[in-house]
Amino acid sequence: QVQVVQSGGGSVQPGGSLRLSCAASIFTKEFYVVTWFRKAPGKEREGVSCLSSSDGRTYYTDSVKGRFTISRDKATSTVYLQMNSLKPEDTAIYYCATGALNPSAGVSESTWSQRYWYDYWGQGTQVTVSA
Repeated sequence: QVQVVQSGGGSVQPGGSLRLSCAASIFTKEFYVVTWFRKAPGKEREGVSCLSSSDGRTYYTDSVKGRFTISRDKATSTVYLQMNSLKPEDTAIYYCATGALNPSAGVSESTWSQRYWYDYWGQGTQVTVSA
C-alpha cells in the first residue's frame, strides 16, 4: 500500500502564490505518474497538472498553463505544485494522486486526467483564493 501525504495550501489573495507538496514511496520508483486534481464546490473533479516519471513530461489543464508548475525532487521523493498568479476560480480542494506505470504504456495529452491511472490518493488540501 502506498501512502500519499500532502502538505501546503491555505488562503491567499488573488495574484498570490502557494506551493503544494506530495510525498509518496512510489516516487522512488522508476515508472509512475502523479497528478494534481482539484474539486471545487458544485463542479466536477478536474485534472490540474500531471508528471510522468518515465520521460519527465508534464501536462496542464488550459486554465493553469503559464501559472502553475509541477516538479519533483528525487532526493526527497516529493512532488510539488507551484501555483502563481492565483485566481478566485482556483479555489478548491486539491488532491495528489499517483499510480504505477507500465514502461510500455504511458499517459498522453488526452489520457493523463483519467482516473484509471491513479490507485493512490492523498487526503486533500484546501486552497482558497479571495480578497
